[in-house]
Amino acid sequence: MEMQSLFQGERFPNVVVATDGTVLATWGAKSVRVRRSEDGGKTWGPPVTIAEPGFHGGGVIVDETSGDILVFVHDKHPPAPTHLWRSKDHGKTWKEENLKIAEDVNGNIPQMHMAEHGITLRHGEHKGRLLRPARVYGKNNEYNTAIFSDDGGKTWQPSKPFPMKGTGEGAVAELSNGHIYYSSRQHRFEKVADFTHRRAFAWSRDGGETWQEAGHDSVLPDGPRYRGDQRRGANFNGHFGMMCGLTCLPVEDRDILIYSNADTPDHERKRMTVWASFDGGRSWPVKRLVHEGAGAYSSLTAGRPGTSSAGWIFLQFESGGVARMARFNLAWLLGGEKTGNGEAPQWVKAAPTAAAADKPSADAAPAKAGQRPVAAVETAGDPEVIKKGNQQEKERKK
Repeated sequence: MEMQSLFQGERFPNVVVATDGTVLATWGAKSVRVRRSEDGGKTWGPPVTIAEPGFHGGGVIVDETSGDILVFVHDKHPPAPTHLWRSKDHGKTWKEENLKIAEDVNGNIPQMHMAEHGITLRHGEHKGRLLRPARVYGKNNEYNTAIFSDDGGKTWQPSKPFPMKGTGEGAVAELSNGHIYYSSRQHRFEKVADFTHRRAFAWSRDGGETWQEAGHDSVLPDGPRYRGDQRRGANFNGHFGMMCGLTCLPVEDRDILIYSNADTPDHERKRMTVWASFDGGRSWPVKRLVHEGAGAYSSLTAGRPGTSSAGWIFLQFESGGVARMARFNLAWLLGGEKTGNGEAPQWVKAAPTAAAADKPSADAAPAKAGQRPVAAVETAGDPEVIKKGNQQEKERKK
């Protein structure tokens, strides 16, 4: 695991990987900026200003169809006007364009801040759809939602509301069957007896248009776990929970989700940690501490196979006024501690060497006949290597 500091001051991270493999780290509360890495996160170019002034709206999207990158910017902390900026050259230059968002079923136009990056749907009848989390502000009536576009971001439609009030700052991930997992912060509760530190979630089976089966995860924390009378500044029944990072690794026929948040029993935002799920968010059997010190809002993304970013997982997070960027691979995460919530599956259990755990997929040799089911534990996302491992697993089961 490696870590660097990318920005000083301000807040709000979103990290994505462009279609050419360039890693883009966005940031800002006074101006929205981006830094680019063309070598898989080893080195970073200087900050490029997207909007000044500007307040980051999160939900940065890489359009997998066109290769464009979309960034959402507010004039100030919302509720506030929202603007859309687009890059057609993997984040080198940016141009503002009109943003058209329709009203939701309650007559509200969703706001953007602050959310994990958006996604392009890859499966089913809505393949190519752009989808990102959004929210509606309102005194004691706020709720999460999402917006989606079927025309490359020219127009946007809101989903039905997330089925819990007092929610905001969401994250979405698509599984291999086309179902969409929505992870949500919950910062307000109607009753003190309902206080929980567990992360809220829901599911969509229609491309992000509606959300069902809402609940609270038994393992994942929604930020610091303290839910008592002691305040963290103004944080009492109005500021619980915390924006998370969420990404799905690009592994064929597998639903490997990575989640990030603070992991601490008190009310301080610290101990940034990552969890792994191998069944699309149904269980989270392993976690690993990334940073012991301050750790607040975070964003996660996975490297792109066939590029310099392949095999890496990128975690950008707030840490005491600094934007930190950690990069690691799945093998490193598997070296963490068990949560007791299920087991890592057999195809991912084979323990890599200590050296391999710090190598990206580009450094790992392809699997050969007779090797263990997933020779790509070290590679954490090379689909060709994973595909060979899957084929070997099927052959042994015959």
